[in-house]
Amino acid sequence: GPLQMQKKRFEKNATYRRRDLHEEFNGQRQGGISTPSQHNFIMLFTGEAGRQHGYKDGWSKENVFNYTGEGQRGDMQFKFGNKAIRDHIEARKELHLFEQVRKGYVRYVGQMQCVGYHWIEAPDTGGKQRKAIVFELKEVEH
Repeated sequence: GPLQMQKKRFEKNATYRRRDLHEEFNGQRQGGISTPSQHNFIMLFTGEAGRQHGYKDGWSKENVFNYTGEGQRGDMQFKFGNKAIRDHIEARKELHLFEQVRKGYVRYVGQMQCVGYHWIEAPDTGGKQRKAIVFELKEVEH
């Protein structure tokens, strides 16, 4: 069944300093996908920075958040953060989505569940077309 929230970690729509989140939970500081090894959740960051790498994240009409995977050059692969998102339910890891509001600050969007993914053609950092993974995330109702 769907993952249960153990305790409220993040307040919906609250703004956090990204550095504080990393200092509290560790996890990768670079890129959009942070998988703190000591915790049962993954932090996803979305925002303007990704645009230069051809990422266009956002909500669909069906209330699905399309979240582009990681990998700046060549075809994306299911390893590291991308594998972590795809396998988060099996791995019993919650997904928490944050959106950049200004440099260094993010707003908590909510707890998400990966309900699928699809592939798109998108330019990489060098402008070459490549296959990119777009995860389909739905907000977990509490």
